[in-house]
Amino acid sequence: MDKLELKFQKDISQLFESISTLIGEARQRVAVSANAEATILNYKVGVFVNAFILEGNRAPYGKQIIGNLSLMLTQKFGSGWSSKHLFHCLRTAESFSEEQIVSAVQRQLSWTHLKTVAYEKDELKRTFYLEMAKQQRWNTRTLSEQIDKMLFERTAIAAKPPEQIEQALKELNQEEIINPDLIFKSSYVLDFLGLRNTYSEKDVETALISNLQQFIMELGNGFAFLERQKRISVDSLDYHLDLLFYHRKLKSLVAIDLKLGKFKPEYKAQMELYLRWLQKNEMQAGEESPIGLLLCSEGNTEHVELLMLDNNQIKVAQYLTELPDKQWFADKLHRSLEIAKMNLNE
Repeated sequence: MDKLELKFQKDISQLFESISTLIGEARQRVAVSANAEATILNYKVGVFVNAFILEGNRAPYGKQIIGNLSLMLTQKFGSGWSSKHLFHCLRTAESFSEEQIVSAVQRQLSWTHLKTVAYEKDELKRTFYLEMAKQQRWNTRTLSEQIDKMLFERTAIAAKPPEQIEQALKELNQEEIINPDLIFKSSYVLDFLGLRNTYSEKDVETALISNLQQFIMELGNGFAFLERQKRISVDSLDYHLDLLFYHRKLKSLVAIDLKLGKFKPEYKAQMELYLRWLQKNEMQAGEESPIGLLLCSEGNTEHVELLMLDNNQIKVAQYLTELPDKQWFADKLHRSLEIAKMNLNE
């Protein structure tokens, strides 16, 4: 092959790559546009069906209406208008406002995202999952997994008054400063570590490092691992912080210390020392103050509430080496809410 032919092959290859990129980008825009149109159409169908059933007092035979409508639409427009799909449209219209739908499609959430969240009964939970899916760019599989793992119940903000949750989600939607309680959880499921029965803090740390990718996924989007056993020297004494991370959205160092058993008040003083040292020696210009996360193998919510740790830079959470049933998370959140209510009334 002579030089001229080689040059020709190189030129045609570059042309092919350039046009392939153009076609790929165009197809992506078409797909995004088609998703937006389909999602808004489905929502409007749901609004019409809902209004028809409610305004005519036709609720007793709503299923029959949807069944007949499905047959008629399928005969005219083909597949895609099953009774099941129409019920999804109806549920989505009942669960979301038009403003929420438009905001979702603008952030490229799909129809599947919306119908997945629509079946959550609690309005706050629906808003939480919708905003988190938008902000963290979850695909539909991740969204379903997070709902199944009861992320809302495990997130620290779930134990706050509804007004605070609504305000935090509003700020998240407007891409203002993220409330750390939307990032940190009250319980972390570390069932991927393979730890059973008796184990030490060192065993937990080693297993986390060996499964770092899965640990970061459990921590959530935005965490970047920096260092293990970070040496902290104070008055010629060396301390060692188990794990040091950085959170991009919070623009803050995150110090994580692992503890066996329940939280003890002295852990707070130790973490405060670490955070002040990090603030003095490691914090960069433009960063926020470091945040501490104490991960304990057992929970004792009342200690945490009484010390008001959720009101400062130290978070306390329980880590679980096995996944409990959903009721366990619901019960734990209920206990937290009851304790917070009692403290508020004192």
